[in-house]
Amino acid sequence: MTQLEHKKLILKRARRVVVKIGSQILSSSAGIEENRLRGLVRELALLHERKKEIVVVSSGAVAAGMTRLGRKERPKSIPEKQALAAVGQIKLMALYERAFSKFDKCVAQVLLTADDLANRQRYINAKHTFQMLLESSIIPIVNENDTVAVDEMKFGDNDHLSALVATLLEADLLVILSDVEGVYDKDPRIHRDAQLIPLIGEPKGIRQAIGGESMSAAGTGGIVTKLGAAQEAAAAGIPTLITSGLRDGALEKIFDAKEQVGTLILPEANRLPSRKHWIAYNLKPGGELVVDQGAYDAVVQKGKSLLPSGLKEVRGAFGVGECVRCLDLAGKEFARGLVNYSAQELNRIRGLHTSGIEKVLGYKAYEEIIHRDDLVVL
Repeated sequence: MTQLEHKKLILKRARRVVVKIGSQILSSSAGIEENRLRGLVRELALLHERKKEIVVVSSGAVAAGMTRLGRKERPKSIPEKQALAAVGQIKLMALYERAFSKFDKCVAQVLLTADDLANRQRYINAKHTFQMLLESSIIPIVNENDTVAVDEMKFGDNDHLSALVATLLEADLLVILSDVEGVYDKDPRIHRDAQLIPLIGEPKGIRQAIGGESMSAAGTGGIVTKLGAAQEAAAAGIPTLITSGLRDGALEKIFDAKEQVGTLILPEANRLPSRKHWIAYNLKPGGELVVDQGAYDAVVQKGKSLLPSGLKEVRGAFGVGECVRCLDLAGKEFARGLVNYSAQELNRIRGLHTSGIEKVLGYKAYEEIIHRDDLVVL
């Protein structure tokens, strides 16, 4: 099937849509591009009139802060970015509120960090809040809480956030508006013969679909992080469309079933259950476990739990219940999961059969290092 054929099917059932708008779309060296923001809002309002549930993940707080304070160059230090984000977030939301109010649309500000979505209770609370907003016909405007975030302000923050929000809400479609037409087989800014890839049907390994990264001075992400976000969404059964948001009518073309636009990344046929997706993509790993070939085969090929007998090396300091990366002997990550023992305990029972756990530790909380219900093969 072609992109258009897949797109028609997706649009037919796409009721809940997450639209990510990057800094490179909303801002330039002069600050926020207000005319472009108003144009996108007009298109979003029209979609909302067509009974679409719209959630916007918007960058631009730092750029708005630069405009407000008369700064010409993007700061490099985290405290400066946080301060500008605090100033700019007010301006950014005021622009959205004024623009949407012209179409009698009500908006809500939602600020999140990765920690909010890594905590299971806060994750569920956030989901309930979003659901109430959408049921009330309110359009949430989501952004990274840059004032308190540190690691999340680095490369590709809101691309990842948009995939997490789409998964949280079980969206029907994730739209990522970039400053390029879509995904190319190589960087079009370097290679004139770069070819647009209209359809990616195999989500696994899609980051290798291009030869390099595309960077923007206005934003913090590139095409590689957008592909990573698409892969996260695909694992949850959500298709992603990556295209340029710089042209007028970008969203109109996306939602026109007769228009081929950008790159459409199809979802995986066997989507991860919600909890396993949360483990794989929301949690920050606290350490690594290196396992032998037998343990690798048991987990990957047979769907078994991870036992101490196959554990070769423990890396990092982590406690019971934390997320860890599982590596094969070559150092390649193949799974993530929640451990039943701390790093200190695992170092003591490494390589033992389950029958030897109690003898070494004096107790046996579990037979498995990671139970298969808490283990996600990547």
